[in-house]
Amino acid sequence: MDFLHTSYLALFLIICIGFIIGNIKIKGISLDISAIIFVALLFGHFGVSLPDILQKIGLILFIYTIGLQAGPGFFDSFREQGKNLVAISVLVVLSAAFLAYLSMVLFHIEKPIAIGLMSGALTSTPGLATAIDVTESPLASIGYGIAYPFGVIGVILFVKLYPKVFKINLKKEEVDYEEKVHGHYEAITRCTFMVENEGAIDRTIAELRVRSMTKGVISRVMHEGHAFIPHKDTVLHKGDYIRVVGTKEALRRVELLIGPQSNVEIELGKEYVVQSYLMTKTELVNKSLGELNLRDNFNATITRIRRSGIDLSPNSTLRLQIGDKLMISSEKESVPQISELIGDNKSKLSDTNFFPLALGIVIGILVGGVSIAFGDSFSFNLGLTGGVLIVAMVLGRIGKTGPVLWVMSGNSNQLLRQFGLMLFLAVVGTKAGATLVDTYSQYGIKLFLIGGIITFLPMFLAALIAKVFFKINTLTLLGTLTGSMTSTPGLAAVDSMTSTDAPSVAYATVYPIAMVLLIICTQILGLL
Repeated sequence: MDFLHTSYLALFLIICIGFIIGNIKIKGISLDISAIIFVALLFGHFGVSLPDILQKIGLILFIYTIGLQAGPGFFDSFREQGKNLVAISVLVVLSAAFLAYLSMVLFHIEKPIAIGLMSGALTSTPGLATAIDVTESPLASIGYGIAYPFGVIGVILFVKLYPKVFKINLKKEEVDYEEKVHGHYEAITRCTFMVENEGAIDRTIAELRVRSMTKGVISRVMHEGHAFIPHKDTVLHKGDYIRVVGTKEALRRVELLIGPQSNVEIELGKEYVVQSYLMTKTELVNKSLGELNLRDNFNATITRIRRSGIDLSPNSTLRLQIGDKLMISSEKESVPQISELIGDNKSKLSDTNFFPLALGIVIGILVGGVSIAFGDSFSFNLGLTGGVLIVAMVLGRIGKTGPVLWVMSGNSNQLLRQFGLMLFLAVVGTKAGATLVDTYSQYGIKLFLIGGIITFLPMFLAALIAKVFFKINTLTLLGTLTGSMTSTPGLAAVDSMTSTDAPSVAYATVYPIAMVLLIICTQILGLL
């Protein structure tokens, strides 16, 4: 078995076995990528260890890519349901602190061990550092070591079993989440209208201010049987037909402005084409549609934009993002120029520029290392995880700074996230596995049970209250619980259960709050 002590071989063997076990389903339940940590526990028990630097690299990559993905939706989520998510997080941390206090009073657990149990149950290394500082005792580390394995495993099992126990349809939860997130984007459709209203006859599209007045886009005009793509100086004559793209409300306004709806189909001639273009030009990120000026440059009209699975109605102030699909009507001869302008290169989406990635991580590490002092007895810093997460969220929201493009394609993000997660789970598991049996032999089952209760009971209580009073989406709830427990492996488990960013956004929303609150609770318990 000595060959297993070759760290790189052990690492990839753990990952391979983890993936095999993770794909096994029992009554519809599978561990997915989270199985790696269980395999790592076994390897760690038999003396296999992995370099600490792999854990740090894995954690940084995982958290940074999570932050980039969650950033654009984080601020909207916090505005809409931040109070509820924060309330759940506060409930989790305060109930864990209360249970730790009860363990001191009822079971006469030494204070350093009890505080260490709380930090381990919530898998918080900053909490452990604070506990050691406050108690000035190595016993805090022992309590942390006892509770940490179940803190990792228990959260994973809880989030995996919760939907099964309560018979929750996660596909429906995904649909509900997407509808809520994108609910303010009305469905885009099209309709043909006949020019009949006196106020619209013999006036140009610019004079009528169709786009600003109705929010609809005229994509085609048919005059005396000839169909063409209009421009702002196109005159509308009585009996002409126009095709308009927009929301239901926009089309209603067009009918009031132009004339009645019609069933006439407007087919463009062979010299015109309607085509989808993929936005892959990094120079255009954060540029508005008005700055493209396609109408004047190419006599082309953007009829709709598809972003993250939803159709957006174009307007001059809408800003472009990498991966946007633009539906554009234009003359055939303009297609090559428009394609060159937009990018329209699918291979670009798989490219990853490592300079912004490295720079963003450097900024995150520096921010995490900044300490803020509150008097002589208490100081706080975000730490590695908090600093990288918050910086990544901000950069994900900004998207681009000058020539530096912070965001990356979905495929690149997912690949880096999975890679980082595998490294992190493998190292964390081998560390926990190395001390699990010895700790049990030394302290017996009582401390393990208390640690398990501090992990499980706050989550169960928070989930119950959230389900009854807050009516929170299940995926958002599970993300909130993992963030409240500061559990990266728990987030990984939830993340593998859905294709939406609901857990990541919720995790990013509550994680910093939970970390600060845990440190404060640790300080208070240390003074009791």
